[in-house]
Amino acid sequence: MSRHYRATLFTPEVLAAQQTAYGQAQATPPSAGPDTLGPDEAAFIASRDSFYLASVNPDGWPYLQHRGGPPGFLHVLDPHTLAFADLRGNRQLLTTGNLANEDRVSLFLMDYPQRQRLKLLGHATTHSLADDPALAAQLAPAGIPAAHIERYFRIRVVGFDWNCPKYITPRYTAAEVRTLVDPLKQRIAELEAQLRTKPTSL
Repeated sequence: MSRHYRATLFTPEVLAAQQTAYGQAQATPPSAGPDTLGPDEAAFIASRDSFYLASVNPDGWPYLQHRGGPPGFLHVLDPHTLAFADLRGNRQLLTTGNLANEDRVSLFLMDYPQRQRLKLLGHATTHSLADDPALAAQLAPAGIPAAHIERYFRIRVVGFDWNCPKYITPRYTAAEVRTLVDPLKQRIAELEAQLRTKPTSL
């Protein structure tokens, strides 16, 4: 049950804003500790090929970035821990630098076709590949050369929450479009072949 997410984010200021806008504030049940990722969350995370990651710099500015890879590149190590390989990019290292000062992060995982989103809060750390070579090898995405992996991230999950599908516009990747269209192409080809072999009547 994802109680800790709300307990963490529903601050007195948030509750006051709800009270002002709607005449009442949402209940925040007490939380005994961090939320535990269950089978539904683990399966959803394992099927994602991207997510959005937010960190905060020392001046308090949030930085949001997109992370992508083959499905499953974000790993659930246990019900409270995520990890992923950090691939070579533009060499700015904004998130890595931010985490040296503040380890709190927020993740958004989207499934646009199904109009689902999973939000997570956590504490993130960066690690060199030499810190745990076995884990680094486990996190290496399939098809990505080892030379492109510079470090890896571990995220200790504090809380999570599922959003409603309202206002999520369905979008499809090229692979998802092929999955939908290929059977139609095959059926069209079969019908065209039948027409070519059908005797014509005078």
